[in-house]
Amino acid sequence: MIDGHHSPLLRKQSPYPHWQYLHPESGDRLRIVPERGGLVTDWCCNGHELLYFDQERFADPEKSIRGGIPVLFPICGNLPGDLLPLPSGEFILKQHGFARDQPWELQLLEDHSGVKLSLADSEETRAVYPFAFLLEMVVRPIRNALEIEVNVHNRSQTAMPFSFGLHPYFKVTDLSQVRLEGLPNSCLNHLQMAEAETAIQLAALTEGVDFLTRPEGPVTLVDEASWRSLQLQHENPMDLTVVWTDPPRQMLCLEPWTGPREALISGDRKLEIEAGGKQRLCCGYFSS
Repeated sequence: MIDGHHSPLLRKQSPYPHWQYLHPESGDRLRIVPERGGLVTDWCCNGHELLYFDQERFADPEKSIRGGIPVLFPICGNLPGDLLPLPSGEFILKQHGFARDQPWELQLLEDHSGVKLSLADSEETRAVYPFAFLLEMVVRPIRNALEIEVNVHNRSQTAMPFSFGLHPYFKVTDLSQVRLEGLPNSCLNHLQMAEAETAIQLAALTEGVDFLTRPEGPVTLVDEASWRSLQLQHENPMDLTVVWTDPPRQMLCLEPWTGPREALISGDRKLEIEAGGKQRLCCGYFSS
């Protein structure tokens, strides 16, 4: 049991059932709901709640979650006809995969600096993705930042193809006063699956956008109305960036992905782990 009066990780019932992690030194807070996809629902940094979270929608388990930091695995985006062709046959794999719908395990890191979330394969996951795997995601609030490190273990006897991404929702004061820095000039418009000019997409944030970019360095979200900014720093191979808005929600998703939609079919940045191997992925969000 992870409870105890002096533990930085405690079970809370309000404002919804969750585990609360409080950093012993900074007091920065995470709220985590492991049984709902290993979801981090709240990150409070220096007294500021940075994540958008639709609590009312979350209360209805029939609806997809809007908010927090959903995990995308073993695909990002969708596949044509939701079909994943593999040497062992075709498998039905829904958009963004199944990790965000599965119950995860949660534990406090030994040094109390954060938490570790874990997801292993099950009969249910093997029916749509015939591999034995273990996902381990360490989430650490560090000074003015959130560090996320993921290790994907292939426990199968064969090579395991996959993509991985995070889908964090960040609060913004006003979408019309948001600026993004560090994006390349061209992008892939997911709504039309066609190349597009990034500047045109950025001008349409208030109308709703969904596009993928391949930046060469960090990407910064500037909320001009609050004079606050958030920088995504990511490492290869999780260094693609997807931007998504869903008006009238005052939020913007700034998402690190390893590969684009359909990567497991097209081969474009498809990752593959040999039998018994593992892949490390990491990123960080820096608040200022």
